[in-house]
Amino acid sequence: MRQQIAAANWKMNLTLSEGEQLVKALVHAGIVLKKHQRVLMGVPFPYLVPLQAAVQRVEGFDLMAQNCAATNNGAYTGEVSATMLKSLGIQWTIIGHSERREYQLEGNAVLAQKADRLLENGLKPVFCCGEPLQIREANTHNGYVETQIRESLFHLDEKAMSHVVIAYEPIWAIGTGKTASTEQAQEMHRYIRSVLEKQYGTTLADTIPVLYGGSVKANNASELFGQPDVDGGLVGGASLVADDFTAIIRSLKA
Repeated sequence: MRQQIAAANWKMNLTLSEGEQLVKALVHAGIVLKKHQRVLMGVPFPYLVPLQAAVQRVEGFDLMAQNCAATNNGAYTGEVSATMLKSLGIQWTIIGHSERREYQLEGNAVLAQKADRLLENGLKPVFCCGEPLQIREANTHNGYVETQIRESLFHLDEKAMSHVVIAYEPIWAIGTGKTASTEQAQEMHRYIRSVLEKQYGTTLADTIPVLYGGSVKANNASELFGQPDVDGGLVGGASLVADDFTAIIRSLKA
């Protein structure tokens, strides 16, 4: 079975004290993960060191950075590099989140550079892709998402690509009043896997986790994660509530 992942993205939320309380609640929730299951905690940069020891008390739990720079060092005030993250023992990093694409205008070319920096430092990218409302309504979403993946990742060889996780975000269904159905989630995940198959072959495509990032909640996680090509979720708001995120973790495919 492919690796099944519950990935929390705290974004710019919680004080350190609140974050410590949240992690403490998760650690004491009695979660026992199977070998193919993993929990990633995408916390703000300042919290990576103080939360590290607590997260590592549970087998299968890891901290994750929410972003990294496209270069390893230099005069880039406010940036954090993959080299720095490696020095902290961080193994996972989100890149290409829809909010960074929109607010920081990150394009496919710079995300290709970020993927390279992470992989050459031994970190695993959680690469986000997804289409906005106008693209979905124009029925050009498949090609749009395929272009994001091709231009950012398909320069990688098979060995490097095997370390990548993909997270699909239906941006059109976030904050628009529209809802993505479970069937729509599965349809896009299946299409993403077909794109990977065309480039790398069935064997590799079948091993790459594809997470769903469209408002995963405690009450819909089981249905979403039960789809054949949905391998867990990249979870925003629900990951800030211990009981909700615990329920989401328990919904991973066994």
